[in-house]
Amino acid sequence: MNPFRILIAEDHEIVRRGIRALLEQHPGWEVCGEAEDGREAVERNQTLRPDLVVLDVGMPNLNGLDAAKQIALHTPLTRVLILTMHDSEQVVRDALAAGARGFLLKSDAGRDLVSAVEALERHGTFFTSKVSELVLEGYLNPHQALTAEPAPRNRLTPREREVVQLLAEGKTSKEVAVALNLSVKTTETHRTNIMRKLDLHSVADLTLYAVRNGIVQVF
Repeated sequence: MNPFRILIAEDHEIVRRGIRALLEQHPGWEVCGEAEDGREAVERNQTLRPDLVVLDVGMPNLNGLDAAKQIALHTPLTRVLILTMHDSEQVVRDALAAGARGFLLKSDAGRDLVSAVEALERHGTFFTSKVSELVLEGYLNPHQALTAEPAPRNRLTPREREVVQLLAEGKTSKEVAVALNLSVKTTETHRTNIMRKLDLHSVADLTLYAVRNGIVQVF
């Protein structure tokens, strides 16, 4: 019988080691790889094709939510478990929209991580109680969920969100271009379009927008 293969994406090495140690104790599970940021997680997912990716939300270069969207696009059969310090309603909604099958707080990982992975291995779901309440609310009030105004960040394309994160992390246009395999001119065009779309006037404004909308996280 083939092992259940898991990729761990977490930017803190100590946390990553702890997650790996917990998972490797379980019979039939194999941690097939690790990633230190969201972009590496997407790349390693395409190379390794794991059954499950455990994704931290607050990672550099590409956050876990945007990484989850790319993973769902490239390998729709791969299950995603979001692991985060934050359970704000917006993060929860974004995780569900990104296609996550599980949502677990880091504070609960020691107790619930194995149970969460077991649930996803069985093609089920695993959510904290708060997420379950939001899912139930959406089921009971579908009209309200469908007619709600879209969040402002939804005006950005996935590529624009990547550019926003890298700029907010302090990278220059040239560094963004290298990271995304774009020309500097294309990067500058994205930057100009983003500023116009969001009515922002400086990198400081852009950074504040990124923090407020969960594209980058401040700890």
